Amino acid sequence: MDPRLPWPIYFMRIAHLVAERSTCLRRKVGAIAVKEKRVLATGYNGAPAGTAHCLDIGCTREKLGIPSGQRHELCRGLHAEQNVIIQAATHGVSMAGAEIYCTTQPCIICTKMLINCGVKHIHYAEGYPDELSRDMLAEAGVHFDTLPNDE
Repeated sequence: MDPRLPWPIYFMRIAHLVAERSTCLRRKVGAIAVKEKRVLATGYNGAPAGTAHCLDIGCTREKLGIPSGQRHELCRGLHAEQNVIIQAATHGVSMAGAEIYCTTQPCIICTKMLINCGVKHIHYAEGYPDELSRDMLAEAGVHFDTLPNDE
């Protein structure tokens, strides 16, 4: 028997490590894109490059009392999944056919982006209050499942 970590656990642990770079005060999220057992790109949630981090100036959503899962446009930060897509695009790496490992289930905005990137499977460690996201993944034929960090 192979004593090494199974691939899904290995990749989910990397996603959790990536999340530690997050500058979000509400939820630290990490995501990685993987294809053929190779990491294509990583992303974590936080403000765009060259702008102030929420860690430094506070959370706009918290100040406005916006609940989790609502009014995503009223946030300084990009989501981890958006940043993984941007990193892949910046380096000319296609995500078509890739798997995504996320510490949190993608929201509907990220879900639509991942569907259009051609992602084939999304693994996440914890759920998110966004039923439309799950419905659209199913409709698009993108497989998704919960995969805890230490499964």
